[in-house]
Amino acid sequence: MIEARKITKFFPVINPQGLAEGITAVLSVSLKVEEGEFVAVVGPTGCGKSTFLEIMAGLQAPTEGEVYIDGKLVLEPLPSTRKEIEIYQRKYRFLSPIANDLWRDIPKSDIAMIFQDYAVFPWMTALENVFFTLTLRRVPKGERSYLARKYLNLVGLSGAENKYPSQLSGGMRQRVALARALSVEPKIILMDEPFAAVDALAREKLNEDLLSIWQSMKKTIVFVTHDINEALYLADRVVVFSPQPGTVRNIIPVNLPRPRKRASREIGELRERIWQIYQYDATGEIIDYVI
Repeated sequence: MIEARKITKFFPVINPQGLAEGITAVLSVSLKVEEGEFVAVVGPTGCGKSTFLEIMAGLQAPTEGEVYIDGKLVLEPLPSTRKEIEIYQRKYRFLSPIANDLWRDIPKSDIAMIFQDYAVFPWMTALENVFFTLTLRRVPKGERSYLARKYLNLVGLSGAENKYPSQLSGGMRQRVALARALSVEPKIILMDEPFAAVDALAREKLNEDLLSIWQSMKKTIVFVTHDINEALYLADRVVVFSPQPGTVRNIIPVNLPRPRKRASREIGELRERIWQIYQYDATGEIIDYVI
């Protein structure tokens, strides 16, 4: 289970006058995601969805709050006062060199993250991209080729193993990224608008394939998207963020059986409800508004 407790992220900036200011991207966000659950996060541009996801992954430290996975702290908040800095330095003075030596270059096996921008190595074939991750996992050499092909086949890339990313479509490159993430055998997959850059038909097919993989492997998925239809098609629950600073505006359960029909009346009603939340937050205008 993932549990985020009152996550706040503040970014200090210097304005054109040279004075210190700051932006609060995320404000006191709490969220629980159960094991095997598919949760989508939506909200207006700049509301801190991606920042929150990176904090969940341990790629950024929160300014305040904590994220726990199966009861274990992901990252501590950064120290903000002189006293907190001194305590932080004492706590990690001896641990850091040891940790750096023992765990350098070893990926975390409980979390995999997939980004929007096709985070694959362009100088490696699809097979080599997955093979590389298996090497980092220290999978026995004799098993790597078989497993790499297994995961590429799982995401529908059988026959494209020896192609380079430049020879693949955007959707296929994202499938390579998904195969590489699955090869880590994570408990949790965090996805930051992974299908935003592909065309509509490819996106629908990727949605269907992702659902099939999720249902067969029972991974926990947190999926950030701007596409409300995509969120409602995929998720068990949709978390709606407010405009900046991002807070949890509402959590909408999607109690519809799968496979879902994108054009169904039930999906349309839920989509309209989320649009009304967006409209109210943007303008204050209420039209049959339902919290």
